[in-house]
Amino acid sequence: MKRFLKIPLLSLLTLLLLAAGGFVMWAETPAPPGPAALTALQSDEFVYVFQREDHIVFYPAICDAKIAEENATGQQHTITGLIFYPGGRVDYRAYAPALRKIAEQGVIVFLMRVRLNLAFFDIEAGAPLLEKTEGVDVWAAGGHSLGGVAASIFAQNHPEVRGLVFWASYPADDSLKTAALPVVSIFGTLDGLAAPERINESRSLLPLDARFIPIQGGNHAQFGDYGPQPGDLPAALSPEEQWAQIARATADFLKALTP
Repeated sequence: MKRFLKIPLLSLLTLLLLAAGGFVMWAETPAPPGPAALTALQSDEFVYVFQREDHIVFYPAICDAKIAEENATGQQHTITGLIFYPGGRVDYRAYAPALRKIAEQGVIVFLMRVRLNLAFFDIEAGAPLLEKTEGVDVWAAGGHSLGGVAASIFAQNHPEVRGLVFWASYPADDSLKTAALPVVSIFGTLDGLAAPERINESRSLLPLDARFIPIQGGNHAQFGDYGPQPGDLPAALSPEEQWAQIARATADFLKALTP
């Protein structure tokens, strides 16, 4: 009897291994970054880009001037850092265009490379940055789509996070509803995945003072630069204009945060 049981057990184990292998192969083939994203990864006189093993830093040159002035005159400057989680199965580098524009406005941005290209498997990816990064006075977390969900959990796990940014995203439950945490939700009016109706419904999951900022004519995929996404709607504005509006709304929110 034991001999005959070995056959179905071995078959089940084989099926499980094949399924796991198929999932890993699926997860490890993300939407690749477009040309604009790759160009945005180059340093210039305004933003220094540092590519680490598990994240990319967009460091504003103006921060060096602020630190120098603070050391010379004692005048205090608040430096904000944003830990950003990418959307599911999207190469994290695809978010470089909008995030670089945020850095141009004086915010240090840390773009996380997450396990299996799925932020849910690496929610605590940003924790070492909170512990080891010097010079950041105010921390915020944010993300696009699935990355926004992960960022919301990360923010709840770390009280030192003072702000939360959703790009075409919303939390998984209402645990943020009573949180004393500034929140901004930025969404496209032509998003076919995180539809405006769903974003509006998420108001009941967030603090009463959460801000909702629509990008008129924006869609889901143009929060990054990774090409069209199945189920999305065509945008009514250029990627460059959408990135500019996203960056402006995000930076304005972040620069208003206090330690």
